[in-house]
Amino acid sequence: MNATIDFDRYDHVRPIRWTGETLALLDQRQLPFAVEYVACRGSDEVAEAIHALTVRGAPAIGIAAAWGVVLGTRAIDAADGAEAARKLEPAMQRLNAARPTAVNLAWALARMRRVLGEAGPDWRDVIEREARAIETEDLAANRHMGALGAGLIAPGSGVLTHCNTGSLATAGFGTALGVIRAGVAAGRIERVFAGETRPWNQGARLTVWELQQDAIDATLIADAAASHLMKTGQVQWVVVGADRICANGDTANKIGTYQLAIAARHHGVKFMVVAPSSTVDMATASGDLIEIEERDPAELLAFRGERTVAEGVRAWNPVFDVTPHDLIDAIVTENGVVERPDAVTMRVAFPA
Repeated sequence: MNATIDFDRYDHVRPIRWTGETLALLDQRQLPFAVEYVACRGSDEVAEAIHALTVRGAPAIGIAAAWGVVLGTRAIDAADGAEAARKLEPAMQRLNAARPTAVNLAWALARMRRVLGEAGPDWRDVIEREARAIETEDLAANRHMGALGAGLIAPGSGVLTHCNTGSLATAGFGTALGVIRAGVAAGRIERVFAGETRPWNQGARLTVWELQQDAIDATLIADAAASHLMKTGQVQWVVVGADRICANGDTANKIGTYQLAIAARHHGVKFMVVAPSSTVDMATASGDLIEIEERDPAELLAFRGERTVAEGVRAWNPVFDVTPHDLIDAIVTENGVVERPDAVTMRVAFPA
């Protein structure tokens, strides 16, 4: 199916730019009204950008962290990679603590640690090449996943997506949004809907803006309208990303994903999870063991700095939820498609 898809036609956004001196991160808090890049000159600045959601999306976080390690080398001297790894460990720990749920962050840092430990006197060049490899491999994986996922969707279908899983969340093209891009390019997807994704409105601020850049028509809906939309028959697939996929196929993703999976099953709509294999965590048996990040409740009490809720009201603000594997019809990674995931099919697809 790859030969029928003009990938470049639907891939114009890049959130991460390595200049050789700084890491420029597209400030996703300012979109869609301002396109501004934040220049990070040290690893702690990258960690803060990850925590503050300047850069977001599990693959993009991992890529940013890898470049953060490269920036961290500016502050140390070492004879070889092993010594550099020891000196960089505090910086890598701070990067790792910036967002605990997204497994790509720990995966990218572990990969950087490993190559550092094996490097000789040229360790600075080695880790810069590794950061670049993490980024370029992600883009290639996304395009392959896009083709695989689009192949599951019947021509003329409508899809609903949640949060932002596109170029803004990755090195480019996207995961779930990559499937949508590929499906549109291949003539399989006719209707695209995006939920607003409260409280940060990633769907409203980012997803529909990103699709607009590629001239893909998309309709924004309130999160609360999703079940009604499914009932109308306009949607045949829900296509979402993931921040962690467990050994049994349970999947952590942006808060609100779980309720979409429940509604999809009730309405006979299929449910697809799209993520790189670096998001698969075979060491975590099930979603019950995933640490669910909670953010400041104040995010629910105000919008763009202006309070919208009466004083004295309390709020609860979990950032992710877990969709049980038995509500998922397909998990798509660059390694292939796992249909009806469970502990057995996941072990076959991702052997130790």
